Amino acid sequence: MARMSWDAPTIIAAKRDGGRLSDAAIDWVINAYTDGRVADEQMAALLMAVFLRGMDYGETARWTAAMVASGERMDFTDLRRDGNPLRTVDKHSTGGVGDKITLPLVSVVAACGGAVPQASGRGLGHTGGTLDKLESIAGFTADLTSEQVRHQLCEIGAAIFAAGRLAPADAKLYPLRDITATVESLPLIASSVMSKKIAEGAGALVLDVKVGSGALLKSESQCRELAQTMVALGAAHGVTACAVLTDMNSPLGAAAGNALEVAEALEVLAGGGPPDVVELTLRLAGEMLEIGGIDGRDPAQTLRDGTAMDRFRALIAAQGGDLSVPLPVGKYSETVTAGRGGTMGDIDAMAVGRTVWRLGAGRSCPGETVQAGAGIRIDRRPGEPVAAGEPLFTLYTDTPERFESAMAELAAGWSLVDAPPVRRPLIIDRIT
Repeated sequence: MARMSWDAPTIIAAKRDGGRLSDAAIDWVINAYTDGRVADEQMAALLMAVFLRGMDYGETARWTAAMVASGERMDFTDLRRDGNPLRTVDKHSTGGVGDKITLPLVSVVAACGGAVPQASGRGLGHTGGTLDKLESIAGFTADLTSEQVRHQLCEIGAAIFAAGRLAPADAKLYPLRDITATVESLPLIASSVMSKKIAEGAGALVLDVKVGSGALLKSESQCRELAQTMVALGAAHGVTACAVLTDMNSPLGAAAGNALEVAEALEVLAGGGPPDVVELTLRLAGEMLEIGGIDGRDPAQTLRDGTAMDRFRALIAAQGGDLSVPLPVGKYSETVTAGRGGTMGDIDAMAVGRTVWRLGAGRSCPGETVQAGAGIRIDRRPGEPVAAGEPLFTLYTDTPERFESAMAELAAGWSLVDAPPVRRPLIIDRIT
């Protein structure tokens, strides 16, 4: 594809026909799309071509670098705490159902002496977004200046913010992928995640790569390739990274939906909460402290003694949030009850994710407002005994006409069984 000048149709056709995009072609199309010289319709066509034809590692690396170069790159190497360099480390999840881990995790790592600059995103497809969850808290804002981020890292040890001027190319591509059925593309996932994380300036990164029905990529082999690709992209840009493969066949915890997940995260920070959410929080905290070279406190102790909760409250207050205001709950609710006694079988994460999306917690067009109080509470988790007539799921929404389609999504996602289902390990592997 050696050319002196470029146009979108030529690049789209090249990838449509299975060709390899040159560095120059990728640089041009990312820059032109960011500047508005390539239309959404044209980029949507290119995204579908990439989805169907794929990109090799070299193309993915160049696509990532072009998105990093489209905006600013933050640098925290000059920051000090008590006269010592501030050790910055971040975590990113590839997206799951009920995955509220960022909320307690960032607070735990901050309480252990780390500093977490967390550039976060909104919901993508059936998966929830950290910013959507936090914005269900009254007054909370993710729009921070660079100086606010730097100040919070020094004073609190954490900042969770919208990418803003970081990787603006990805900021445009992200919602376009969401509404064009091109989310589940390995090179597009890898470049999206790593462009933001490289640009945000953290010295080290832990990647939580979800595997299973509720993940963006379903097969373990695909997820391993994604993990290896992202770790390599990090290394190429000076970011030390490792990845943990974690199970996402079942939802994490017992709640899915923006405000419902914040409430569950608060339970974890108060020393309780679902065991799987606590387990993953502590495992990822350990990984972050190790890769970040932070010799701090025991992560579990910060949940027991309340210091992680203190950091979370300080973080929310610094970003305008008011935790004294009750979290929103959908105005209408419907309950699914057991028709017979037995044991709750496996609960399919994708079915739950689609249910929550149908209830209004996700988007079907760019910029659509999500319902903070929409979601599902799982009243009986896999392996728990069930009596006839007991509640199994409670669904919430502000728009009751959504219940029919939501119930249809959920119907095939669970079953009552006579023997407890085989328990899968939450942590599958570690990739470096």
